[in-house]
Amino acid sequence: MIEPRDNDPAMPLLDAYLAQLQAGEKPDRRTLLHEHPELASALDCLEALEVLAPPASECTALDEDVADAAELPRDFGPYELIREIGRGGMGVVYEAKQKGLDRSVAVKMILAGHLASPEIVRRFQVEAKAAARLRHSNIVHIHDVGRLGGQDFFAMEYIEGQSLDKPIADGPVEASLAVRLISTVARAVEHLHRQGVLHRDLKPSNILLDVEGQPFVTDFGLAKVFAPDSETTATGIIAGTPSYMAPEQASGRRAEVGPATDVYSLGAILYELLTGVPPFRAETALDTLMEVLGSDPAMPRSLNPRIPRGLELICLKCLAKEPGERYTSAAALADDLDRFARGEVLEVRPPTLARRFWGWTRRQPALASRLGALGMFYGIETVNYFTGVVDRDFHGQVSLVVGLWAAASIICQQLLDNRRWSFPARYTWGTLDSLALLTVLLIADGAASSLVIGYPLIIVGSALWFRVRFVWFMTLLSLLSYGVLVIDFYFRRPELQKVMDAGYSRHVIFAVGLLILGAIVSYLVQRLRILSSFYGQPL
Repeated sequence: MIEPRDNDPAMPLLDAYLAQLQAGEKPDRRTLLHEHPELASALDCLEALEVLAPPASECTALDEDVADAAELPRDFGPYELIREIGRGGMGVVYEAKQKGLDRSVAVKMILAGHLASPEIVRRFQVEAKAAARLRHSNIVHIHDVGRLGGQDFFAMEYIEGQSLDKPIADGPVEASLAVRLISTVARAVEHLHRQGVLHRDLKPSNILLDVEGQPFVTDFGLAKVFAPDSETTATGIIAGTPSYMAPEQASGRRAEVGPATDVYSLGAILYELLTGVPPFRAETALDTLMEVLGSDPAMPRSLNPRIPRGLELICLKCLAKEPGERYTSAAALADDLDRFARGEVLEVRPPTLARRFWGWTRRQPALASRLGALGMFYGIETVNYFTGVVDRDFHGQVSLVVGLWAAASIICQQLLDNRRWSFPARYTWGTLDSLALLTVLLIADGAASSLVIGYPLIIVGSALWFRVRFVWFMTLLSLLSYGVLVIDFYFRRPELQKVMDAGYSRHVIFAVGLLILGAIVSYLVQRLRILSSFYGQPL
């Protein structure tokens, strides 16, 4: 290390660098080192000392490590922080009193204080700027934005009451209340959109209810200014809350994210108000995102029969997968909710028979895919029967197996829909598929039949459950099942050797192929689950 002397020309640079650190700012280290690379060690020492012994001015800021209930109330510039009322991955919110005006406010600041990453600071500043420009009776107002002792903060209107997720926790609310709340929030969101702001994180916890039950939209941490020259449009982050994210947001299709994205979230909140559960909520964030992208939610009336049919249609229109199929604006949604409240004819129309069928296949893809495959197989087999390719006994046996297979699949789907039985139902269904395929093959030409292609399909299909153990379970079941066919081929029905080469290598290659396929599929599922474990963590 080259030590700078007191008369060294670099000393003023180090003094300026230290002053910026003490002020809670972020000096341009890269530029300084580009011009004076010999100062690298000195800068490291200054930054280490600053972390270990922050100046007194910064001690007034409340970081995640020091802002606990034991230190409250306490002063924070012109505010007196009274109690913590909320905390998220990026910020913490306190009830406070603005001493000069003697009014209650809510003060939000970054959890990590002056050590926050540039991305967190940027998102925090985006939230403050987006919220400060809005003036609406149902949007929380921003009173002050600033920085004290290296701590970014903003002070906003204090809403005495609770967030919307509290009443939802007690179960579904009355339809009339749900209509009033979402209509009011939709009007506020329409105001956001007219000001060129997307919220992108609408959910019950971001809607506050005052003591009179009036809703207020808050928390613009993921807000996006969708003007063409906005810097925030360049982010490629998939951010938000999975249960309330629109498919285009969940898949990172930035070009499609617009007002319809917030309309989807409003529909998800309405769905939860009416049913007591969000439209999609799986064990992990990844599973939830996959449902958002590929499945339709359960029909609201199947979860709560008291929901009026018209309100169900409004809810499902908001939750359409394609943005163009939703309401054209949050105002259009509010208008239809108001029509429903007045008993007038709604804009939304019941879906066609074809759309209902398509919606059912997306709500129950496992059952739909099996019934579709079984129907196709049975149709081909029936044609073979009527053309004389197969005899009556074979057709009768296959008909019985396919019928039982279909009926058992329907029962497994019912069990799968029940969270209590979903885990055993998954393995029961997998075992059923393997046994049924084995039975059909034993009725047919066994290992010599082209239907052995069903084993690789079963292994690949098992990946759709996103469970590594289940993939290996189905792989081992397939190997055992094929082993039974090999025994049948050589010992029970040796006449099949006239149909296919009797060498062992063919069976060994097929079995090894199944094992390799299972390893590849399980590896991919494991990678996806690892990525899922990091989803939603603070940046």
